[in-house]
Amino acid sequence: MSSSKPENLGSNLEVDPAVLEDSVADSYDSSGFCTSTESLTSSINQYIFENGRRYHSYYGADKNLMPTNETEQDRLDLHHEIMLLLLEGKLHLAPIGPDPQKILDIGTGTGIWAVDCADIYSNAEVIGTDLSPIQPSWVPQNLKFEVDDMTQEWSYKDVYFPPIGHSRFGSYRCLKPGGYLKIAEMEFGTFSDDDKIDNGFRTWMEYLEEACEKLGRPTITAERVKQILNDGGLEGIQVATMKQPFGPWAKDERMKKVGTMTMFTADSGSTGYGLALFTRVLDVAPEKALAVCKAGAADTKNKNYHMWTPFHVAYGRKPISADYQV
Repeated sequence: MSSSKPENLGSNLEVDPAVLEDSVADSYDSSGFCTSTESLTSSINQYIFENGRRYHSYYGADKNLMPTNETEQDRLDLHHEIMLLLLEGKLHLAPIGPDPQKILDIGTGTGIWAVDCADIYSNAEVIGTDLSPIQPSWVPQNLKFEVDDMTQEWSYKDVYFPPIGHSRFGSYRCLKPGGYLKIAEMEFGTFSDDDKIDNGFRTWMEYLEEACEKLGRPTITAERVKQILNDGGLEGIQVATMKQPFGPWAKDERMKKVGTMTMFTADSGSTGYGLALFTRVLDVAPEKALAVCKAGAADTKNKNYHMWTPFHVAYGRKPISADYQV
């Protein structure tokens, strides 16, 4: 069930020597790093919950098994910063040029990627869509948000969007020839360059992978995302895979920052990703599901465990000579 370790990702992530100084202690506190955070939620109790989380329901409860409460929104915003760090400040890797006309962000979440795009590409029309209306109201004037289920038939005109779309549903028909489609997703695979990994995080990740397989939504790998774009009729497909560390154990400063932020998102992220999948899809008792999530999150705070997951960013271009069907 577990993914094979991706190849050709460059050198191993080196562990910061300060993390290794006290092998008896497991907390990052022993290496001078504080790991405590406070909840940012204030009005969450006014909503309807399942296992203590608020979930989308307008288009059907099974459309999105991730929660939509304020804690999850904070996690999504922080994950955007993680992505920017992994991409060294870039919002995308596709060579779209300096003056795109239209940009579509599918599954926009809090809308932060779309807002950044609208700020940078001020002449572009930017649209962000999501199942839930959790986006801000104060946004750049060239940006608008729409509530929509993009797994259904799209309402946009044929060849409406050049040059970049963020996600994939229905996009080929709506992409203008020469337009780009981008997919960015984390792979549900757990790896360590020095074999320092514990069962808590590995078990949580294996549960995620099993649940997604059962739903018919298998985890993204570099090979799979390339095949998705190829099957979609795109050309010039490029896939960049980066190591996303969990915990501030890496010696490299940029990777240490990434690991710090993934650690801070671990408590909300483990339950956000896991609770609905484990209880609804795998039929795991809520108490056990929560225990699996907590054990996975706890491992990210243990400085003796040095795990990472692959993060894939892929893009392809609709052929210039393409017709509108694939």
